[in-house]
Amino acid sequence: MNVEIRNVYCVGRNYKLHAEELGNDVPSEPMIFLKPSHAVVPLDGAKLELPQGKGDIHFETELVVAVGRNYEPGMTADACLNAFAFGIDFTLRDVQSTLKKKGHPWTAAKGFKSSAPVTPFLPLKSLDMLEKKDFSLLKNGQEVQRGHIKDMIFSIQHIVEYIATQYGLGEGDIIFTGTPAGVGPTASGDRFELYWGSDRQGSFIIG
Repeated sequence: MNVEIRNVYCVGRNYKLHAEELGNDVPSEPMIFLKPSHAVVPLDGAKLELPQGKGDIHFETELVVAVGRNYEPGMTADACLNAFAFGIDFTLRDVQSTLKKKGHPWTAAKGFKSSAPVTPFLPLKSLDMLEKKDFSLLKNGQEVQRGHIKDMIFSIQHIVEYIATQYGLGEGDIIFTGTPAGVGPTASGDRFELYWGSDRQGSFIIG
C-alpha cells in the first residue's frame, strides 16, 4: 500500500517501562517531536547507512500509523487512519543526552537521514486489528523488543486527537506511536527483523 508521506510525528516516552529504563519521568501528556520526511526510508532487506563517529546509535521499534483523511473535530482514529506499518526511531543517544543537558531541540539526534525506516504499509480497517498481535524486533536472531498497543500510556485515539488539536493532522501524515522497553545500541553488520505476531514485516542490515 503506497503512502505519500508529508509530516512525520513521533511520540516520546509512550511506554512506561521505556521511560523508566532511560531514567526519564513518565509524561502526563503526549510528548511530540518531528522528523523530516527525508528521514523515512523503506525497510527492504538492504543495508542501512547511519552516521558514524557520533557516539551510540540506539534502535527504538515502533508501530507507525498513517492518516488517510484530514482530521475534523470529533473524528475517531478509525475514521482518520487508513494504514499501519512498523518502523525504527533511530536515535543518536550521546548527541541527544548533550542536547537535553543544554535544553536544545532533539532534531540533530532524531532527524538525521535514514533515521525513520519503515516496513511496507498495510491497510488498517480498524484499531481492533492492532490489538490482535504484538510487534517485535529481532537483532541478529535474538528478540530485543516486544510491544502491544494495550501497554501504551496514551492510546492511539488520544494521540490522534492531541496532535490534531495542537499541530494539525491531515492526509499523508504518519505517526510513530512510541517504543516499548528494550532499546539498545547498533553496530555495523547487525541484522534486524521486524515482526507483527509471527509475520515478518521487514528487515535490514546496518552498513
